[in-house]
Order: sequence, then C-alpha cells, then structure tokens
Amino acid sequence: MPAEKISLDNAKPDKLFYFVANVVPYRESDGRCLILKRDPREKVHPGKYGVPGGKMEWKELDITKPTRMNGDVIDFEDAVEELIAREAMEEAGIEVEKEIRYINSVAFIRPDGIPVVLVKFAAKYKGGEITLEPGGFIDYAWVNSDEVENYDCIDGVKREVRKTIELFGLSGL
Repeated sequence: MPAEKISLDNAKPDKLFYFVANVVPYRESDGRCLILKRDPREKVHPGKYGVPGGKMEWKELDITKPTRMNGDVIDFEDAVEELIAREAMEEAGIEVEKEIRYINSVAFIRPDGIPVVLVKFAAKYKGGEITLEPGGFIDYAWVNSDEVENYDCIDGVKREVRKTIELFGLSGL
C-alpha cells in the first residue's frame, strides 16, 4: 500500500538530513558562470559568494500528484532538475537548461546542528535578467576561471566554477 502522507514517524532518527542541490549556471555567450553574494544576515556562509541552490521541500512531493507509481512506491521524476530550476529562478531570476551535469557532493553540519547532503551540478544559462532574491543575496557577478579568484567564495565554489567551464566550455556541448 502506498504512503498516505509524508511523515517522519517511521524514519530512523539517525538517517535524517536536509537535501540541498546547487547549480553553477554557465553562460555560453562568454564562457562565464554566475556567482551570488549571500546576505550578511544568512546563517550559513554570510557575505560569501556562492551559487543558486536550496533545500528540497515536502510541498514539492505532493503524494496526490506523483509522476508515476512504482509498485507501492510513489515516484517524483526529475525532482532535482525541478529543484534547481526553481532555485535559479527564485534566487537569481534566471532560467537554466533542464539538462544538468554532476560536479560533486558534500555532507556537512550547519552551525545550527542540522545535517545536510549537498549535491552540486552545472547547467547552461537559458535566459532572464538577474533579479536577486531580497534578503538572500546582495550582489552577483558573471566570472570566468581567472576572475572567480578575486571573490570571497564559499570553499569549493571556485573549483566548481572551473569544473563547469571545463564541462561546457571545452566540450562545446
């Protein structure tokens, strides 16, 4: 029998994490990637440059509207792609292509003690004017592999920008 609601009642307490996906948007026209400066009031990495991304939310898993039933399992296909698209629009006002490329992942503990699994992807910029999410970000830049070195980024972001440019810039795909 499929689940009737989303619940943590039966979850093992030592198996719970936030799931977060980030995306490095790549602009083909000039080979640059978008980075966003986090508001100094943010709990995690205040004032540092990062990339669009965010947490998977339960409301995105409406069990009355799955993309398919897999026996008794309720599936939501393309959940990560939709999360990335939503966050790019909410945080930066831009669209990214649906096709994403894996960069890397990291698990960490936030300063407030919440464990997080963060998966990072690269995607091509599709369009839109940069409109920063109020209260979330205060500045942005389109950077190449050299220019990103001039910004105070969250650890790993500079490497992820270089990897994105390598994935899309050199391959021409």
